[in-house]
Order: sequence, then structure tokens, then C-alpha cells
Amino acid sequence: MSILYKNYKLSPEEYLDGEKHSTVKHECIKGDVYAMVGFSLAHNLITNNLNVRLYQHLRGTSCRVFVADVKVRVEKADAFFYPDLLVSCEHQDTHEYYSSRPTLIVEVASPSTAKFDEMDKRLAYQTLPSLKEYVLIAQDKPEVRVYRRGTEGWDMELFSEDDKVRLESVGVEVPIAEIYEGVVD
Repeated sequence: MSILYKNYKLSPEEYLDGEKHSTVKHECIKGDVYAMVGFSLAHNLITNNLNVRLYQHLRGTSCRVFVADVKVRVEKADAFFYPDLLVSCEHQDTHEYYSSRPTLIVEVASPSTAKFDEMDKRLAYQTLPSLKEYVLIAQDKPEVRVYRRGTEGWDMELFSEDDKVRLESVGVEVPIAEIYEGVVD
């Protein structure tokens, strides 16, 4: 006996409705949904360390910092992603469940997600007109890549060891040791 499997693509509305009721977070790319994997202690510490610094720095401004549970909608890529951290400074970014106008996006990459975060997500995120910087933080070594929108495209700046990570989009420098506090000796 054969079984017929139908490839069903979700509309953005179906995906968003499903996420409201799901106990597991999913990313959605061209109607296909992918369950999010578990996160390590290092991943969580790095995200929290940067969140604390950005929240303190941006407090009292029009910018808002979101961690892990707010999706980014990338219409040109027909995708929804859950970045580890995002900053939105646009008043028009008012959807209840996602941001479509982030200024800064941060992903903390594990060895298993690094390639996808470096290529697929980065290229999708870079289609967002509001995005000024995409930050990719390695969780297994002190290394931070900042992709910054320039006058003629995107530039990449690499930070490691004793550097201060410069985030021009929000006007702050964060020592790499502070990002990795509690993670790397």
C-alpha cells in the first residue's frame, strides 16, 4: 500500500496563526516550517550579555531591543526568522508578532548553524532596507563578525580577543570580553 504525501506550503497568515498556538518555535522559509533546535548555555549567556548592554545603552531612546521570541519578517525572501537579538528604531515597525524594519540583527551561531546564519540568513536579512548591521557571534570562540551597510554595498568587520565590537547602527562599542563574560576564560 502506498501513501501519498502532499507538499503543503503555509501562507504567512497560516504560519503566524500557528506560531501563536505552538509550544515550539518555527522559522518559515517560502511556506516551509522548520522547528528551532535547543540552545546551549554559552548561546544563552552571550545573548543575555549583549542584551543587557544594548538595553542599558538604548534606554530612553526610540529604539527597542528584543530577544529570541520576536520574529523578523523578510518579505523579499518570503521568510520569517527568530534572530537571537534585534533592535528596531522605526516607529512604523508596529506589528504585534514580528519586526519588518529592524536596524540591527544579531545571531549567535553554533558550529551546526554557522553556515546557514553566515549565508542564507545574512543574504535574506540584507534585503531589508532598514537593516544597518547584521552581527554574527561565534559561540565556541571569541569571534564577532559585523556586516555593515556601506555606500556601495555591505562591508564586513571581524573582531576577536581584546577588541571592542563597534555597532555603528546604535552608537555603542562593547568589549568582546563583555560579550563572552561567563563563557570564555
